[in-house]
Amino acid sequence: MTAWGEAPASVEVERPVPHGAEVLVRVEAAGLCRSDLHVMDAPPGALPYRLPFTLGHEIAGQVTDLGPDADGVAAGDRVVVYGPWGCGSCARCAAGSGNYCDRRDTLAWHGAGLGRDGGMAEYLLVPSARHLVPIGDLPADQAAPLSDAGLTSYHAVSGLRPALGEGTTAVVIGVGGLGHLAVQILRATTESRVLAVDVREDALALADRSGADFSTLMRPDTARALRARSGDVGADAVLDFVGTAQTLELAVGVLRPGGELAFVGSGGGSLTVAKPGVLPAGFRLSLPFWGTRHELAGVVTLARSGALRVETEHFPLSAAAEAIDRLRRGAARGRTVLVPN
Repeated sequence: MTAWGEAPASVEVERPVPHGAEVLVRVEAAGLCRSDLHVMDAPPGALPYRLPFTLGHEIAGQVTDLGPDADGVAAGDRVVVYGPWGCGSCARCAAGSGNYCDRRDTLAWHGAGLGRDGGMAEYLLVPSARHLVPIGDLPADQAAPLSDAGLTSYHAVSGLRPALGEGTTAVVIGVGGLGHLAVQILRATTESRVLAVDVREDALALADRSGADFSTLMRPDTARALRARSGDVGADAVLDFVGTAQTLELAVGVLRPGGELAFVGSGGGSLTVAKPGVLPAGFRLSLPFWGTRHELAGVVTLARSGALRVETEHFPLSAAAEAIDRLRRGAARGRTVLVPN
């Protein structure tokens, strides 16, 4: 990112040198996310970030060099990078919950590729080894998307898990980079039946490959069809990975009383909470953001066990502009991954 409101540019920069507790990672793969588009499209002043900085917050690679005070990793270790770096000193950061850093609103960055140099490059300088999770022999193109698409989905499901015992129903709205992983995580970590909704036939095919029990296009009668699949009582939990007015209307329409709604997508929709109102009695709302470092380790464990597989589309780093264009047009399949040339 070199200027607000302009397309990002490919530029030559110096190879970073780690100091203090810093760790240098040679990037093997970097995921491309819709959050990157939000950053690219932000007008001046909308974000606190100082330009220029390198994009990319889904990163996997190999440790190459360590600062003199770095510990916990060794050169040659293959790692995935925990992206929300936070202040590093508050209670939540100390507990590995940099996604909910107490000082997040006062920082000039939100993490790797979000105000600080990220992974769409050959090398990445990481402030501390506490942001690294080992991946062993997991392929880099599988590991990189776990740091956001996988982690955000895992975090969202974790908050709903107590409500998803035997005989329950979960609905996933939006089967893209996050949603197809949420379907797999629900199958692997809960006893719930999983229903999936999208506006694209190829997304429904992806939902089916990911293990959904039922998938359907979004139509005027979709809420009724989903409720029928739940035994006409409604869904115990809905995860909306789109977040538009239309998808939130569907979520509310299918949720049973006392159900759980995870509002994950940033599609511009909103909910009005009022009593009396149209929301199901006793419903609970969560706004999950990213996840914890401990949860990232859990996602990696699932992936290494074979229970979680990311559907990816590869581009060389030099073709980043083409990859960005495909993502904007909604033509990307699963998660887009950039690989250094």
